Amino acid sequence: MIEAMQFDFMRNALAAGLLASIICGVIGTLVVVNRLVFLSGGIAHAAYGGIGLAFYFKWPYLPGTIGFSLAAAMLMAFVSHTVKHRSDTIVGVIWAVGMAFGIILLDLTPGYNVDLMSYLFGSILTVPSSDLIVMTVVGVVITALVFFYYPDLLAMSYDEEFARIRGVPVKALYFGLIGMLAVTIVLVIQVVGLILVIALLTIPPFIVEKYAKSLAQMMVGSSILGSVFTLVGLWLSYQYDLTSGATIIMVSGSAFVTSLLIDRFGFKGSS
Repeated sequence: MIEAMQFDFMRNALAAGLLASIICGVIGTLVVVNRLVFLSGGIAHAAYGGIGLAFYFKWPYLPGTIGFSLAAAMLMAFVSHTVKHRSDTIVGVIWAVGMAFGIILLDLTPGYNVDLMSYLFGSILTVPSSDLIVMTVVGVVITALVFFYYPDLLAMSYDEEFARIRGVPVKALYFGLIGMLAVTIVLVIQVVGLILVIALLTIPPFIVEKYAKSLAQMMVGSSILGSVFTLVGLWLSYQYDLTSGATIIMVSGSAFVTSLLIDRFGFKGSS
């Protein structure tokens, strides 16, 4: 792995993976605690509509996809916040329509020759330096916003009614969280793809949640664990010529299963 670092694409891949892990550690913690995993899946798949728009109109990938994903995410947030008893159905419809819209636009794009698999399963080895700058800036902004609103996010995450009584603007905070989630998903799609992005968002927080004593510890621990999964996944993909994004998720999934087995049998074995 050390000798691979002489190549620019490997250094970019490592940087992209670590940045994605940190951002996912912060936002993924809030996703897990607020039970937004299904909504995250809806945003991830609807984001494909933004990919189709970007290619059809020849827009830059990130601005086009982020814009469409934010619009879809705000619609999902509105539905999930106001029509809770039907939100899963409506989110599922937006999920499917957004993805179908993107596929049709890609079909209609003249001279389209982009590898579909790179967006479904990630293309971490092709992340350009310009996108690393965007990921860094967005990561700093998201982390700063979470830090600034941490007390309110903490209150909303664990007791929404209590947060309202305390005067926390729960609705605005919820929409803001969904917006940050949408931006995070678009950035991470480049690393592990839209099909696997939910795993990177949710597996590290799920594992760390059992050991963290606070929301902040959970965010830090998730970021560190996600970084470890990324490093190990990249090393394995380099050693055995495997798809990087899928390998990272398989490492994460193996840790997830191990965590479940420890929970199930660990304490019984020590008693």
